[in-house]
Amino acid sequence: MSTAPHPQGTALQDVWIAGTCYGCGPANEHGLRIKSYWSDDGEEVVCTFQPQPYHNAGFENVMYGGLLACLCDCHSIWTAIATNYRREDRPHGSQPAISYVTGNLNISYLAPTPLDQPVVLRAHVEEFAGRKAKVFCALYAGDKKTVEARVLGVRIAEDKSVGAHHVTHQG
Repeated sequence: MSTAPHPQGTALQDVWIAGTCYGCGPANEHGLRIKSYWSDDGEEVVCTFQPQPYHNAGFENVMYGGLLACLCDCHSIWTAIATNYRREDRPHGSQPAISYVTGNLNISYLAPTPLDQPVVLRAHVEEFAGRKAKVFCALYAGDKKTVEARVLGVRIAEDKSVGAHHVTHQG
């Protein structure tokens, strides 16, 4: 894991120091520890992930679909959280914390996703309706879009950074 500063600054997940989610928790030493950042233009949230050979789907150089769903899920939830902080004109991670859970995840596999190169996730909130955020996420291998996901995030009152268990990604 690189300790060099990222050009866009601190990752969205880094405000959740004790987070243990498999996909995005900084404190899960066996997890994916994805890092999501606002794009340079501030229009979307971007994450780059380098798959490993053991993320294989059983075919040569093809990434496991369940892992792709996990990446889209965690990245989309952090997109909802970060966008809501902006909507409320608050610094990201400020108290009281904004927390979301996954209400629904719909994923479309458009093409096999290769393992031998980084993948890039790009997400944005399409709509807010009450406590719900509809997020669109696309995953790219190079210039090729291989996955599209729509995630319904539901805002909860419980602060996920307090207590021993984590509830951000219940389905």
